[in-house]
Amino acid sequence: MYRRGVIATSAQVLARFGHALSDPTRSRLLLALREAPGYPAELADLLGVSRQSLSNHLARLRGHGLVVAVPEGRRVRYEITDARLSHALGDLLGVVLAVGDEHAEGTCARPPAAHEALS
Repeated sequence: MYRRGVIATSAQVLARFGHALSDPTRSRLLLALREAPGYPAELADLLGVSRQSLSNHLARLRGHGLVVAVPEGRRVRYEITDARLSHALGDLLGVVLAVGDEHAEGTCARPPAAHEALS
């Protein structure tokens, strides 16, 4: 059984992760870095955002401990901090898509009252 402090700490960690994913640009950035490490200018072009905006998002993700900057001479390459995070993002995306499909098809096993209780 979890102790109250462990649950609170785990909840804080999940909330920080959720906050990092709450911005669509940061989510797209994490998914791009999940595919391969990248350089800021290339990532900005890929995502269709300014370099300044991308820099701000990378700083947020670094602050959350989700990405790291790896110096390469005069350039800096960004990558996801841990391979387990890449795997977890894939799993999370799969679950969210599956749950979304269940709701779209009206096949969700949970009764509507259970959804309201979770909100």
